[in-house]
Amino acid sequence: GIGIREVLLTSGCPGTEAKCIVRVEECRGPVDCGWGIPISEGLACVKMPCIYIPPENRFKYVWKMLIPNKTAHILPNDSAIMEVCRDTHSITFQCETQENGNIIASVKYTVYATTETETKKSRRIETGQSRRITTDAILVFVLLTGVIVTVGVIFAMILMILHWAVVKSIWESKSGQDNQDKKLANKSSLRNME
Repeated sequence: GIGIREVLLTSGCPGTEAKCIVRVEECRGPVDCGWGIPISEGLACVKMPCIYIPPENRFKYVWKMLIPNKTAHILPNDSAIMEVCRDTHSITFQCETQENGNIIASVKYTVYATTETETKKSRRIETGQSRRITTDAILVFVLLTGVIVTVGVIFAMILMILHWAVVKSIWESKSGQDNQDKKLANKSSLRNME
């Protein structure tokens, strides 16, 4: 297909530049560019562009309506952009960009019928809503869990403050018992040494 490429120089550039552009030139690649995306798509009509580079008028554009198991129907439109209104069934279009009688690029578009567009739109909405519901449920669960844990910690701290004397006596009794155990251990070790 047609395109533009920059030719870069990686040594010998002016100043301290590591890379510099030497020239910009047209390049050619595979002719079949596959399936294109319309530049605008509404419920009633679709605008589709051919592949081109400026100036647009240097190329010839051939639009075809592709019919399964039949030869393509060439349309009278010869502009780079074609607008098509939706029909009762899907239609596939192809645009060939030609220069000097040679095809240099080709792109295809499928214009879906009005009913198919509405069906696809409702599927997207349904899928988006189900994802949103799942995400919302997870967020609510995490939020509730966080609130419950926070309330529990605050409740435990309030109980400790209110019953500080009991907590303090438990700690002192444990530390006092530990001290007595240490004294007994020290006495027994002294007896063993004698």
